[in-house]
Amino acid sequence: MKFAFPLLAWLAGYLIGSLSFAVIVSRILGLADPRSYGSGNPGATNVLRSGSRKAAIATLLLDALKGVVPVLAARWAAQRFGLTGDAVEWCAALAGFGAFLGHLWPLYFRFKGGKGVATAAGVLLAINPWLGLATLATWVIIAVFFRYSSLASLVSAAFAPFYQLLIWGVEPAAAVIVVMSLLLFWRHAPNIAKLLAGTESKLGGAKPAAAAASAKRKAPHKRAS
Repeated sequence: MKFAFPLLAWLAGYLIGSLSFAVIVSRILGLADPRSYGSGNPGATNVLRSGSRKAAIATLLLDALKGVVPVLAARWAAQRFGLTGDAVEWCAALAGFGAFLGHLWPLYFRFKGGKGVATAAGVLLAINPWLGLATLATWVIIAVFFRYSSLASLVSAAFAPFYQLLIWGVEPAAAVIVVMSLLLFWRHAPNIAKLLAGTESKLGGAKPAAAAASAKRKAPHKRAS
């Protein structure tokens, strides 16, 4: 049983991560399916486009929580089953990784999931609260200065493995953190293209193309000579 425990921890994490709270919260509040509008991404940012801040906040917190719960539960269960040291941390890390994969490819929602930023943050906070806080602080700093949520997520994803290896070294969680960061970059490929093209939407603002169209509509028409 002890040998199978890491796999069971991963599977349990995946099943929990497959709960797409963007869809669930939207259904409960009578909102449109977030996969049917905006970016089509079932995440808090896209849910905010529905106009319901309450739904977006609930989605954000629940997506983060489903990263926290599997890690803490796996760590507790592994210790109860008599595992010690790195074996416990491997189980915790794999449970968190399973939750992250569940968010990306949810079993219950035809494997169409989100980008995993909130869930990854929850996983990091549960694995190592200081690492999670350092990564969240990086996100906030980039978001405040540049006002791009996607850029903040990408920079945070790049720095999380760096923080882990530099400060805490090569622990069982390190491999999981590196893979999660790579997957976050892959899921943000469309956003990277938009950032390079200058068409990515900013936090609290309209998309560049929309802003240009709005400015054009407001510009005074020239009188015919």
